[in-house]
Amino acid sequence: MTSPLPPIVSMAEWQTALDAQIAREKAHTRERDRLSAARRRLPMVEVRNDYAFEGPDGPLSLLDLFAGRRQLIVYHFMFGPDWEAGCDGCSWVVDAMTHPAHLHARDTSLVLASRAPLEKLQRYQARMGWRHPPWVSSLGSDFNVDMGVTSEDGCATDTDRGERHGISVFLRDGERVFRSYFTGRRGVEYLGSLWSYLDLTPYGRQETWEDSPEGWPQTPPYAWNRRHDEYDT
Repeated sequence: MTSPLPPIVSMAEWQTALDAQIAREKAHTRERDRLSAARRRLPMVEVRNDYAFEGPDGPLSLLDLFAGRRQLIVYHFMFGPDWEAGCDGCSWVVDAMTHPAHLHARDTSLVLASRAPLEKLQRYQARMGWRHPPWVSSLGSDFNVDMGVTSEDGCATDTDRGERHGISVFLRDGERVFRSYFTGRRGVEYLGSLWSYLDLTPYGRQETWEDSPEGWPQTPPYAWNRRHDEYDT
């Protein structure tokens, strides 16, 4: 039995079909740029709760998760307190995560947060061979509930035992913290590259070609590119 195949055509027919497809893909890219520009203009909400997290080196606040940077991306990794392993879909997302040095060079931190106790997170992290990003336990606070990724009764009909995955984006202004964006479900499917994460943030890629509000931090494209071991950050 043979496997199904796409149509087999001449070189000229293939080139015509390819050109039409590339035109559609370029239109999609331009529309994605417009969506990112609109995202950079979203309003924000101030986060007033002083959430407590547990990390490998001890207790942390939400402000601590920024590690001194202006922007913070939190991936809400589905891992309930009574689970023995993390969500397989979330594990795919972390497998594809970018090296943190590139985000740090754009004043952005990336952190995983789950409700499972820290020892479970560390055991699963070791099993998966992940060295980054940092992973903290939010078990001792209402962070997951307030962010809408854990139901209060622990049993939501459209989630896995009350847990949801998702991405929250935060911006820091001194000691004040603001939540600027959230997406979940299929909204996290395309994440993986550096660009896909920066596009979620208020400042974006911070390059001069972007349609951003006046005063946004920007540099010429490619001028800041480095190998991950060559950054000063």
